Amino acid sequence: MSSSLIVMEYTLHKGDLPADIKTSDIMAVDTETTGLSPLRDRLCLVQLSFGDGHAHIVQVNEDMDCPNLKKLLADQDIVKLFHFARFDVMMIMKWLNIVCEPVYCTKIASKLVRTYTDRHGLKMLVSELTKNDISKAQQSSDWAASELSDDQLKYAASDVWYLHELKEKLDVMLEREGRTAAAQYSFDYLPTRAWLDLTGFEDMDIFAHS
Repeated sequence: MSSSLIVMEYTLHKGDLPADIKTSDIMAVDTETTGLSPLRDRLCLVQLSFGDGHAHIVQVNEDMDCPNLKKLLADQDIVKLFHFARFDVMMIMKWLNIVCEPVYCTKIASKLVRTYTDRHGLKMLVSELTKNDISKAQQSSDWAASELSDDQLKYAASDVWYLHELKEKLDVMLEREGRTAAAQYSFDYLPTRAWLDLTGFEDMDIFAHS
């Protein structure tokens, strides 16, 4: 897949996805929240892309009544593709009461194969592996606002536009280094890791001797 051949665009959906949205077996997913604490901060946006360069941005209501979105995120036949899945899976679990699985995380894949660097942020990955540049200017932004700016929406969309292409590149590297199975085991653990984060074990190594 070459992103240079894809026109990047987005659609904003207020409240929920349409019931007849066209899907695929791999779905890029990201979230925007009011902060980084699941106990204090709430889910505001869920962004989706099916690898065609189009992002669907769902501005969820405070009552989280979005049955079409929930059904899609809970679909066991669709791989949910994240960057730093640990946080997004946790926030979706907390606010939508959905367990996202199966999961793929480009940040985990990057850490397993890009051992020549400690820079595994999405901006760096997109730059190195796809030769595109994404802006992080709206990263600290009021995502709970009732009306979002075009710059905010473009930023939110950019977090899912390139994930399919990143997965393709990282899968080649995982195979080359013999770490595909290790990556899959790590992905499979993510819903459990999210549950541990939500139940007070976020800073504890439960596998440690002490």
